[in-house]
Amino acid sequence: MRFFCNLQTITRQETMKYDVCIIGAGPAGYAAAMRALDLNKSVILIEKEKVGGAGLYNGAISSKTFWELSKDIQTARRRLAQYSPDQHFSVTYQQVLGQVRGGIANRRFHLEGQIEGLLKQEGIRLRYLKGYARITDAHTVEVQTGTDKELIEVENIIIATGSSPRKLPNIPIDEKIIVTSDGVENFENFPKSLVILGAGVIGCEWATIFSNFGYTAVNIIDKADRILSFEDDDVTDVVEANMRKQGITVHKKSNLLSMKIADGEVEYIIEYTDGRKEMHRVEKVLVSVGRVPNTKNLGLEEVGVTLLPNGHIYNNDGQTNIPNIYVAGDISSDVALVNVAELEGRHVIERMYGLSNEDLTYNHVSTIMFVQPEVAGVGMNEKRALKEKIPYKVVKIRYDMIPRAIAMRNNDGFFKILVTNDNEMKILGMRAVGVHASSAIQAVALLISMDKGVEELADMIHPHPSIIEGIQECMRMLLGKSVLKPQFFKGMLMCKSCDENGCTNDIVYLK
Repeated sequence: MRFFCNLQTITRQETMKYDVCIIGAGPAGYAAAMRALDLNKSVILIEKEKVGGAGLYNGAISSKTFWELSKDIQTARRRLAQYSPDQHFSVTYQQVLGQVRGGIANRRFHLEGQIEGLLKQEGIRLRYLKGYARITDAHTVEVQTGTDKELIEVENIIIATGSSPRKLPNIPIDEKIIVTSDGVENFENFPKSLVILGAGVIGCEWATIFSNFGYTAVNIIDKADRILSFEDDDVTDVVEANMRKQGITVHKKSNLLSMKIADGEVEYIIEYTDGRKEMHRVEKVLVSVGRVPNTKNLGLEEVGVTLLPNGHIYNNDGQTNIPNIYVAGDISSDVALVNVAELEGRHVIERMYGLSNEDLTYNHVSTIMFVQPEVAGVGMNEKRALKEKIPYKVVKIRYDMIPRAIAMRNNDGFFKILVTNDNEMKILGMRAVGVHASSAIQAVALLISMDKGVEELADMIHPHPSIIEGIQECMRMLLGKSVLKPQFFKGMLMCKSCDENGCTNDIVYLK
């Protein structure tokens, strides 16, 4: 495999005014550049570090490769214990890192290789420049490459500089002993003990990863009384039960009082809401308390781009208060996900050139949480429906009732679907918890985006045996024509009507 490491050495030098200048070559910036080239626009793509951004090197590809490997190793260890208990299974952290870096290299090959090919292709008006960009006025960008500076004249600008892990001033993060997600690859070995500050998605994913490998005692510090507090309780109940089963300790309702490095390890003190205090000592710490937009040193204040109090850039459907300057990805105030960033990057190009007259909607964004078991979702959950006082019907089937899950001997999970509480029963949202969860939600996401009801999936012939047959049975329950009836499988099948006052008893026929 060939790698493309020196893109800045093969850029075409052209004296011209570019149609689009894109600052940042992460998921949003890269997608925007490719969409602009589709429209035969001249593009200059500026990146200060690496093509692919945090989504490739410290985010989705990296952490999810860790997760897949940890899951495989956990399964291999369990199978070996089941069938060959005398055999011993082990793996080193460096072996795992080798696989992770191989996955990153594969994706890097795609992204950088395509840019190199485009730069050499006649008729493609693309320039890639590695350097630090600063907007000097609405139509000029200054780029510093080493000791050299260059002024670029542009018609439109897209800011797609992404985000970085949030750091706390009272925590001595050195990215070796106390790390953010950027520093996990700096570990030389599996830590014997690890505490994670923050029980959001990233914190819970890394807790799952290290516990799956089986070499690390994992603790989580969380201020809330539930992990993943934005999700429905039945979702977090399953995840938290598996955390306990895997030996993960969650310090709920706790606040970090102090943390310091001592003799190559970390001492920290936490205080619970009841006043109790505890001191702990661990080998490593992972700080996972959110991310902050990368807006510094871009010249935004000088040119008058409006920043929000949380550091994000004010925008109306991707357009800032300066008409020819746009934003996409984590730096905007919208959902910080790779798939959303790519969508936003493409959307602002289409809006820029009059191909899109409708605002981007986030009602059918699909998400995955790589925990144990896998959690996927689209649209609203029950917490949001209740908060917004939207009456709804909810139907649920446990994996125990799905033939494929039974065959896999892996029935820990469920499907849950929300629809409007009327005769149309348009789909509001779905949560999938369990094996193949991320592969199960897309059909429902499509129906949400089309503002459709449940009949299409209820009557479709699904492959058998497959996990998605559970979705079909949910739709049939809503229509009162399920094969298996809820009244005979209490706790396994459920169909209810809900509003801000609560839910009814189980309903068999809702037509």
